[in-house]
Amino acid sequence: MARTGTGKNGAAGQFFLATLLLWLVSVVFEIAFNQRTELMWVISGGCFFQLVNWFVRSCLSRDPLFVNTSVSLLHSIITSASVVFILLNQCLAKGIDEMFDHSELVGGTWKWAYPALCFSCGYFAYDQWDMLQYRLYSGLIPSILVHHLVLLVCFTLALYRNVTINYLILTLICEMHSIFLHVRKLRRMAGIRDSSTALVKLEWVMNWTAFVFARCIPHVLITFKLIKDAHKFGRGVEWPLALFGMLGMNILNVGLGMDLFHAFRRERSNGRNQEKSNHQNHVE
Repeated sequence: MARTGTGKNGAAGQFFLATLLLWLVSVVFEIAFNQRTELMWVISGGCFFQLVNWFVRSCLSRDPLFVNTSVSLLHSIITSASVVFILLNQCLAKGIDEMFDHSELVGGTWKWAYPALCFSCGYFAYDQWDMLQYRLYSGLIPSILVHHLVLLVCFTLALYRNVTINYLILTLICEMHSIFLHVRKLRRMAGIRDSSTALVKLEWVMNWTAFVFARCIPHVLITFKLIKDAHKFGRGVEWPLALFGMLGMNILNVGLGMDLFHAFRRERSNGRNQEKSNHQNHVE
């Protein structure tokens, strides 16, 4: 069931809705008046995931949270596959050393990187709208809405200026971990909560592995790379914006790790209690 936001929560929704509309006007202006037709991939991404939303709502479930999570899972799968394809293609074409050279990461654009980033940008706009429409957020300052707003600002400015595209593609490696976050949420919605089953144990192993190797380590390495190459950036907004964005991502990763740890402990505790209850019933 969608959450209802009132009072301060509703005011937060109005603020983020206003920023989303301003973002949309900006993108349409760039396409229509500055003839940036390559940005149509942003619109295509948003429309594609909205169509998937309607399909899931019509054929599988009308629960807004289930629909939103299902579409998010599809985005994570598509983006992960795209990032892996782009990285492998560039590794074979240029080699690792040239791939991660500062000039390549900041001023270059790997093949398919621009449309892939546009497509993901469109998804985040769609997801922001879906969460606002069905009030799938909570808190005075909803972290998920802040996260999406920061991504939209960083991605869109990079796309407008055609800089740091490759850096941003690297940040999307974290979508490999997001796959397991969405799978876990859908699994719990389906009523599969027994932590003693092999399926749930395997899911947690994959969840933690992806959290470390596809989210934490890549984001920390990107941050170190930005700090190391700070003197190579110009005097524009690219370096401060990139560093601010990555620091924000790392802070969010810490919070996400804490949430995962608490969820892991809670599921294990519930599983043990269930085992004790079953054992007592069996003895009686």
